[in-house]
Amino acid sequence: MSKPIIIAGAGLSGTLLAVRLAQRGFEVELYESRPDMRSADISAGRSINLALSDRGLRALEMVGVNEQVLKDLIPMKGRMIHHQTGHTHFQSYSGREGEHINSVSRGGLNIALLDQAETFPNLKLHFNSPCVHVDLEAGIAHFHDQTTNRHIHQEGDVIIGADGAGSAVRSSMLSQGPRLRFDYRQDWLSHGYKELSFPPSPDGGWLVEKNALHIWPRGGFMMIALPNPDGSFTVTLFLPFDGETGFEAMHDGPSVRAYFEKWFPDTLALMPDLETEYFQNPTSSLGTIKCFPWTAYGKIALIGDAAHAVVPFYGQGMNCSFEDCLIFDQCLDEYGNDWDKLLPAFQEMRKPNADAIADLAVENFYEMRDHVANPVFMRKRQLETRLEATFPDYFSKYSLVTFREDVPYARAKELGNAQDKVLMELCAVDRPLEELDLAAILVKVKEQTADLRIGI
Repeated sequence: MSKPIIIAGAGLSGTLLAVRLAQRGFEVELYESRPDMRSADISAGRSINLALSDRGLRALEMVGVNEQVLKDLIPMKGRMIHHQTGHTHFQSYSGREGEHINSVSRGGLNIALLDQAETFPNLKLHFNSPCVHVDLEAGIAHFHDQTTNRHIHQEGDVIIGADGAGSAVRSSMLSQGPRLRFDYRQDWLSHGYKELSFPPSPDGGWLVEKNALHIWPRGGFMMIALPNPDGSFTVTLFLPFDGETGFEAMHDGPSVRAYFEKWFPDTLALMPDLETEYFQNPTSSLGTIKCFPWTAYGKIALIGDAAHAVVPFYGQGMNCSFEDCLIFDQCLDEYGNDWDKLLPAFQEMRKPNADAIADLAVENFYEMRDHVANPVFMRKRQLETRLEATFPDYFSKYSLVTFREDVPYARAKELGNAQDKVLMELCAVDRPLEELDLAAILVKVKEQTADLRIGI
């Protein structure tokens, strides 16, 4: 009798991979530590909407995602920058028509995937059952069924840890650190985050521009807002923990209001429940997790945040995790269920790219909070957009990462950073963009990045 594939974690990537494996005919056992989110509210403290772009969409198309989810996507065509003076300006994500990212409900997408998972007789769902330990060499996962208060041990053909940044599967690998030569690194930002909201307008519409990701950059800290289908916005405050601009500066209602009056005055009219939300919602940390190896004994693999948790500032955390599932599926095409070959091949393909997007996400944190309102950066972004609009074969770093799912993250990072260097030097000279020779600039960019452009 063949053993099932066991997946720990029924979040976005775990459920997506479970569905795909079930579609391929594998027996799958999917375990989740939390209750079934379709009948319990478990969203507190977690971002309720995310940015979905081409890499993630491609993975969802692989499994035939629920049409309702795609219908509820809200296109975000660029960044709306809110200056402290109240002035705003818009930075397009691309100079090409039709290229945008999408605001999507985390819960709605997860529920759609769970509903799809439940349609397969060869896929069994287990809720309230956290993974507590994995016997790596034996290929046995241990779970605690909190509903019945009993211990479950399940032997699997392969065990996949999709159980997030606090992964128990990864902890089991870490416990064999010397034997597996397991490296683990977690880097925290000095900043944390807290979620707030803008309610819908009285007529059910959006109080600020619907089709944009809104940013209030303040040099060292910032706030962002993403639209929801009901007319509300999910607002995320990114502040240092300490100091006069940090979370510690807000200790009661009047200090919260005074902080926002100083730094985000244009948002006060949009946040009638500011003080209540501020103290009801948790303040959470932001960190990057890198580890290696992702596989062990031909029986264990990590995917998603369990392998590569990233900070949210490139909007690629979910997309990267979904792309893991897509690459895993491609490896199945090549190796079938020869796990001794498939798992190392998967790891080799994904590890450099996961590291690259993790680094890009940290870089983009500093860009979003410090540079999007900088005149040189603004000129560079305008120049990039004009190059993309004029020359279809030019892609900015952002576009390479976000709209070119055929370009691996590591390659996008290397080429994108090289292009940025050339353009930032050009834009350091304050000349009207209309005076610049776009064709000559493109030639210069291509000449200085020729070795990185092969095949792109």
